[in-house]
Amino acid sequence: MPERTQTVRTLRRRAPGLVLITAAALYSVVPLLSMVSAALAPQGSFPSGLSWPSDPHWHNFVDAWNVANITTLLKSSTLIVLGVVPVAVLISTMAAYAIAVLEIPLGRVFYIVLVMTLTLPYEIVIVPLYEQTRAMGLLGTQWALVLPLIGMNMPFAVFWMRAHFAGVPRELSEAAGMDGAGPWRALLHIHLPLARPAIASLALLMFLSTWNQFLLALVLIDDPNKRTMAGALQAFTTKYSTDQVLLNAGALLIMAPTILVFLFLQRHFVKALLQGSVKG
Repeated sequence: MPERTQTVRTLRRRAPGLVLITAAALYSVVPLLSMVSAALAPQGSFPSGLSWPSDPHWHNFVDAWNVANITTLLKSSTLIVLGVVPVAVLISTMAAYAIAVLEIPLGRVFYIVLVMTLTLPYEIVIVPLYEQTRAMGLLGTQWALVLPLIGMNMPFAVFWMRAHFAGVPRELSEAAGMDGAGPWRALLHIHLPLARPAIASLALLMFLSTWNQFLLALVLIDDPNKRTMAGALQAFTTKYSTDQVLLNAGALLIMAPTILVFLFLQRHFVKALLQGSVKG
């Protein structure tokens, strides 16, 4: 078969996929580009559509950084993320290992109950959480957000890690046991190295959900300086709701850390998906 004919057939076969990927990319990128162009317009103006300003006002980002108190919020969000993600990843990994590999008694029942909680609407826990954190004296502190988020991340995190451990061949654990390795040693030297992509992708998803936490931050923390950056967006929009330029610049600054972290860890995320971590 001539090479040209084969190339044409290959392009025809791949054309629908390329069109869909291009459309999806444009659907995701165009709103972001529109925000960037609006953030670079003169303050007080009303930019519309996607058009690059002739005189970009880069200092808008500096003004938005100052008026939104980004430095303080960045520290607060980082503190909350560091309190939630490592602890939640550790607990969920241990729980999933116990359920899928060690097959602890009643582990399957615990797993089913945990997964069933994924069906509960997110909003129904807000009032009980408010009352409990107030009774514990944590209302208004960052602990009021850290502790509930660790627990609320558990159902999906255990589901995610259990799916990974269930896909690891049982012969690996049996071979480790024949070599004298106990459960802890098998976890540290066999299962955890294999689980790096799944753990990295889980940490990425938890980081995104924690960093972008909005509703709980508003309800449980009344001090805007102790909220997440996304939670503080409400105060920002209240003060500067009429200035679309500063709003777009502030929103981009709030989004920037999540984009950078995703770009840094996206390789592990894709690898975990390809390894079948979402099967279960």
